[in-house]
Amino acid sequence: MPVSSERCRPSNACPIRDDGDFVLYWMTAFRRPFYNFALQRAVERSLALGKPLVVLEGLRCDYPFASDRLHRFVLDGMTDHMRHFAAYPVLYHPYVEVGSQAGKGLLEALAARACLIVADDYPAFFLPRMIAAAADRVPVLLEAVDANGILPLRVADRAFPTAYAFRRFLQKTLPGHLLDVPLADPLAGVSLPELKSLPERITTRWPHADEALLSGSPEALKRLPIDHEVPPAPIRGGFVAARETLARFLDERLPFYDERRSEPEGEFTSGLSPYLHFGQIGSHEILGAIFAREGWSPGRLSPESRGKRSGWWGLSAAAEAFVDQLVTWRELSFNGCALGELNDPWRALPDWARQTLARHRDDFRPYRYDLQDFAAARTHDPLWNAAQRQLRLEGRMHNYLRMLWGKKILEWSAGPEAALAIMLELNDRYALDGRDPNSLSGIGWCLGLYDRAWGPERPIFGTVRYMSSENTARKFPVKGYLARYDAPES
Repeated sequence: MPVSSERCRPSNACPIRDDGDFVLYWMTAFRRPFYNFALQRAVERSLALGKPLVVLEGLRCDYPFASDRLHRFVLDGMTDHMRHFAAYPVLYHPYVEVGSQAGKGLLEALAARACLIVADDYPAFFLPRMIAAAADRVPVLLEAVDANGILPLRVADRAFPTAYAFRRFLQKTLPGHLLDVPLADPLAGVSLPELKSLPERITTRWPHADEALLSGSPEALKRLPIDHEVPPAPIRGGFVAARETLARFLDERLPFYDERRSEPEGEFTSGLSPYLHFGQIGSHEILGAIFAREGWSPGRLSPESRGKRSGWWGLSAAAEAFVDQLVTWRELSFNGCALGELNDPWRALPDWARQTLARHRDDFRPYRYDLQDFAAARTHDPLWNAAQRQLRLEGRMHNYLRMLWGKKILEWSAGPEAALAIMLELNDRYALDGRDPNSLSGIGWCLGLYDRAWGPERPIFGTVRYMSSENTARKFPVKGYLARYDAPES
């Protein structure tokens, strides 16, 4: 089946050039060869025009928070793609900038020879601005394709204020879209004309990524003008590792997810958020694997659409809990970026939250830290320090502690706006899954986003939901977690 028009958005008014040399797929957000509507659309266009397909996957060196950690994760994926695309009639060009603005002009040079460009339609970070700017510069159609989630972004006509409201909308709307699934492998069985190489003047100026970089050489990374103070994370990136992580989650963790995912000492979360962020795995593949595991069919959907968190999908309790995170909460954040103001989290807060935080902006704070203190985990709270050290060391943080982490930054900062800036800085710099709609909604939640007012009114928080390390330690065992992360890094 062709990719639905609900997922395809022309980003300029330029024509398709029938006499171009190839169709160009510009891979920027959905960095995977499987279950990818954007790649599928590019293949459709190539087949319709009878033209070769070129896949350009670039990596800038001047994006915000560029570091060894983020670069390495993307480069792992490029290595997987090199091996994968070599088996298909596709010309794959991985390009890694070695200096600021070194890649400038590459897209235009390719566009000058292309029939059209298919690009990824991602609603957050710098990508919407980049796609819009490119669309204005190229002489052919640039078509942005939404492969973000189960529901096309623009099926909704507004941003939703709560998960409950969005869940009700999903339960009414999703049944008509659940069978609209991207092809597992858009290139399988496809016969395309093959382009052996790009013009020499292009490959000389913008060469194929260095083998040392793709193989994981630390020395090659050090030569790039990026942040070397944030080292690579201990997990590998790419679709191969993503699929291994999914399989491990389904086999070992999913059965306990609903009851134990909030335990800091346990490993019962999916571990998929970095791969989802970089587009190295997609929601359709994850959901399809769960459906297959549970023997699910559409007939098990509940006819009710009352916004209940469990029971609607007709899955086991553990699977329902995870799918609510994957579909409801994740896609709520994409909805907020695409149709609301979530890219500016302060403006996205509900009026009651901004007002109560403003009333308590000047409240006395028994503890107060700046960005450097927080980054170095120099607070009086051992549990908070441990969570921050996990973030610095591993590029991730336990999901429950991430909420506590944000609440304490609010409590110990000069004011709510300063707290928001610190949360964004730390999360986006260190977290593999930062710079993402989910990150924005999670940080916003710490300040009242997608929540309601809670009493009694407190100093600093007002009626924003309160959390404490003491309550967390009473609810869950944390001694093992503290022992793992409470010692300063050597």
